[in-house]
Amino acid sequence: MKQLTAIALVAFLAIPSIADAKVLAKSATGFVVEHTVDLKTDARAAYDAFLKIGSWWSGSHSFSGDAKNLTIEAKPGGCWCETLPSGGFVKHMEVIHAAPGSMLVFSGGLGPLQFMGVAGSMTVSFKPGKGATTVTLRYDVGGRDDKNFEDISKGVDGVIAEQFTRYAKFAATGKP
Repeated sequence: MKQLTAIALVAFLAIPSIADAKVLAKSATGFVVEHTVDLKTDARAAYDAFLKIGSWWSGSHSFSGDAKNLTIEAKPGGCWCETLPSGGFVKHMEVIHAAPGSMLVFSGGLGPLQFMGVAGSMTVSFKPGKGATTVTLRYDVGGRDDKNFEDISKGVDGVIAEQFTRYAKFAATGKP
């Protein structure tokens, strides 16, 4: 029994925890959410893991229902895209900056934001430290919403928190 407890403790400690995920700002014209995690890996490995979005994103937060249909192309004008049945597609965001092991910047609206006429900028930064990399995802959204972004900011924060937790687990263990 002690051995099983020790194994469970080691497994728990290997999974990174998300630090202070929240809506940082909200107004009638937009909102900002930010999530941070420390990963016990180098910055390039953390960056590469983020690009493997189809391996860690939840299919329940996709248009196709299957995360394996999601890809990110880290190139000029690259696409965070999803293939749909019958040859369809969704362009979730566009890659506007890719610095391997350092930063990814995307432009666009995720999920229902695509249908709202808002603009979004997501920055994912990878900061190396002693034996770990701090990964911060910041999503700035601006535009107009009939409810002053009250409900949608909380919903977006919740979905991003879930996905970022899955990413952190994937980057640490190879499984979301």
